[in-house]
This record gives sequence, structure tokens and C-alpha cells, in this order.
Amino acid sequence: MKRRTFITIILLAVVCTSIVTLAAAKYAGQAWGSSGTAGNKQEMVTAPNPELAKIYEAYQVIQGTALEKREQTKLIDGAIEGMVKTLDDPFSDYMNQKETKDFNSSIQSTFEGIGAEVTLKNDKVTIVSPFKGSPAERAGLRPGDQILKVNGKSLNGMSLTDAVLQIRGPKGTKAELEIVRAGMSDPMQITVVRDDIPVETVYAGTVEKDGKTYGKIEITQFSENTAQHFENELKKLEAKNISGLIVDVRGNPGGLLKSVEAIGNLLVPNKGIILQVQYSDGRKDIVRSDLKQAKYPVVILTDKGSASASEILAGALQENGYKVVGDQSFGKGTVQNTIPLEDDSQLKITVAKWLTPKGNWIHKKGITPDVKINQPDYFTAAPISDKTELVRDMNSADVKNLQLILKGLGQAPGRQDGYFDSRTETAVKAFQSLHQLPMTGRVDKKTAQVMQEELITRIRDPKNDLQMQGALEVLSREAK
Repeated sequence: MKRRTFITIILLAVVCTSIVTLAAAKYAGQAWGSSGTAGNKQEMVTAPNPELAKIYEAYQVIQGTALEKREQTKLIDGAIEGMVKTLDDPFSDYMNQKETKDFNSSIQSTFEGIGAEVTLKNDKVTIVSPFKGSPAERAGLRPGDQILKVNGKSLNGMSLTDAVLQIRGPKGTKAELEIVRAGMSDPMQITVVRDDIPVETVYAGTVEKDGKTYGKIEITQFSENTAQHFENELKKLEAKNISGLIVDVRGNPGGLLKSVEAIGNLLVPNKGIILQVQYSDGRKDIVRSDLKQAKYPVVILTDKGSASASEILAGALQENGYKVVGDQSFGKGTVQNTIPLEDDSQLKITVAKWLTPKGNWIHKKGITPDVKINQPDYFTAAPISDKTELVRDMNSADVKNLQLILKGLGQAPGRQDGYFDSRTETAVKAFQSLHQLPMTGRVDKKTAQVMQEELITRIRDPKNDLQMQGALEVLSREAK
């Protein structure tokens, strides 16, 4: 049934008696049901469409007999949410007016929150990727982290929309997150201070190797103006006579299909296929590039946080002759449309699946890199909690995480099993001495803070980015 037909049905009003009135439900600001008291005989209303009779009947019964009363908007919102839930699709969602406004702002301008894309995975709120430079990234959140609680409130059983509302909040407020991370036996507590999240999506620069200049463009999200910004930055790089280009979509959770199509049009050579879109009836749309021939070699970087539109671009480049370097991508191969409803709420519904140029569906599998490179282990370390001081003879997941960080910072904690022994204590003292801290061997709040700052510095140093170095090596060979 088309949406306009559905809305027309909802808007039909049938006046039956003074007891029962059928109005336009949510859209006309009235409910329909009994205005009498319990025990009064109710007259049933025939729905305009027999297929919807059960919905009308259930609404009338709830309004007329339920002990716990609810506003009509909540009942109708709940009904729509229930219908969407039966799709068993984590990427389909219903958003009320406020949620719609927040969603649109996150694509077009700025919003307040922690700055991370999340999804439902195995019924758990899971981080697809933190945004570049966001509070979530600074706090040490990583792709694949599962959020169990926010400020002590469990997210178990919540819809994705409701969970996001718990995670977001005004600038300056704290989100105390209980996190489960793969490889760690116990949940972690991570505090993220919410902030304005600007949607800066394109970062460009150059890098030198063996006397040649290569362009480097990072895309953090495919938003409304991303393609135009990408084109502008690409022209600046091409004016410098670059010998090749690295496109970095690591940590990019996706975004607008039209944006990635426009960028693919600038990079995919020989008028090749960018992607195929397949609908439920089997019909396919094939999107091709206008670019006649390759200008220079291109390498694209992916990781576990590269999802959706990022995977479209990676698949398009890979199957048109370029190399993918890094980690296996997230694996989201579906396309959603946002459909506005009459009251400015909207439905986000999966309407199709996208296929690579050769017709491969990467859903729940991801893009396999041509050159797989793992980052150093300390790239996945969590921030050290400042709530508990770590001392000799402790045995915990926090100590195990500390040992991972110490090793990444060039110290030698010895064991890596979470037991704080004498060698771990010596490594802590060595770090404290190097950074002019009291050599207590105890990881207090100040030591934890300095360790976290030093860790972030090391992660951001291009020399330690093994995937970027690998991409540059591949590009250098391709450019010869």
C-alpha cells in the first residue's frame, strides 16, 4: 500500500454516535473510542479498509477499557514502532518529530552528543564508528564496542532511537557508559563529556615518498555537502601534480547514497559501474561513472568501522582495478529511504540492497582488503578509569588494559594477563619518571590522564599508522 493511500485512510472520519467517534487519530489531533463509562454498550466502527479493521478495533478497546491510559500520540507512535519492529531490520526505524529533527541535523549541520554512529547488532547497541575528533573518539570508544548502560540506565530492550536519545544530551553533560569490548572479560566504565559535534567530513593533505607527492583525502561521513567538498579538495591536490591518491574511509559509518555516487563518479575509471541497487521485485538500477580513464593510481583504506556508503566506494574502486588496504569492513549492504509523514515525523525503511559492480552482496560480510594490515594492539586499548587507583597485586581487566597501554608506550610490563606484579610496577615508575610524575608505581588519576594523552599522541602519529604506511607503499609501487 502506498504511503499516501495509508494517510488518506487514516484521515477518513466517520461519525457514528455520541458514544463512538472516529477521527483522524494522530494527524487530526483526535482519538476515536468510547466516551462513556465502563459498562456502557459500545458501538463498533467499521474501518474504511478491511485490512486495517484490527488496528482500529484494538485502538478502540485500549482507549475504552485499559486501566493505564496513554495519550493518543503515544499509542499511535507505538503502533507504528511495532510494525517497523516486525521487519526485524536494525536499519529500519520510526522517528517522531523530535527524533526526526535530531536525525536531520546530524546529517546537515551540527548536533550535541558524544559523536558516534551506532546500530543494533544481536539486539545490543553497538558502535559502528566514533566520528573523527569527537568526544567518543577522545574517550577511547572503538568500533564494535557494545553499550550496555548510560548513566546507570540499561539499554536492554530499547529501540535504537530510544537508545540514541539516552546517549545524546546537552553539551558539557557526562555520559557514563558501561561498555563490553571483544577480548575483555569484564565490562568497562567510560565517561564521555558531550559536546557540539560539527559534521566536518573531508580532510585533505599530501605526503611525500621517494621524491613523489601523493594526495590523501579522509572522508569521515557522507553528508549533504561531502561530495562537493571532496571535489574541491581533489582539484587542489591535482593542481599539485600528485602521482597518486589515498582515500581514507576508516571509521566512516556511511551516509547519503547520492554523496558516495558523486564521489565514485570522480574516481571510478573507464565509465565503470559504481554500484547496483536491487529492489524487492528484482529490479536493478546500475549506477555508472562518467570518468573516461584513470588519472593516477588510487588506494582506499578501510577498517571495521567502515560501513555502508564507505563500503560502496571501497567495492567500486576494488572491482574497477584499485587496491583496498587495511581491515575487513563492517558489512552493511542495504539502502534506506527516509519517508516524511504528515506531522513531520518520518519512517526510515530499508528499500533495497546494494551490490558491488560485479554483483556481490557484502551484507554481514564486509569488503575483504587486498592487503590486510592490522594496527598495533595498543590502538584498541581503552582509557584507564580514573575512579579506581591501580596498585600492586591487583588482578583485573583494568590492569590488563594498563599493561597493553604500557607496552604501546614503550615500557615493559612483563606479563599481559591482568595481574599487577613487580614488573608492571617498575614499568609504571619508568613512565612516571619520564613524564616528571611522582614515582609511586601506582596509577592514580594524574598518571592515568598523562598515559591517555600520550597514547592518543602515539595513535595519531602517522609513523605509527601501519595501515596508512602500507597504503603509501602500495601506492608507490602502483605509481612506478
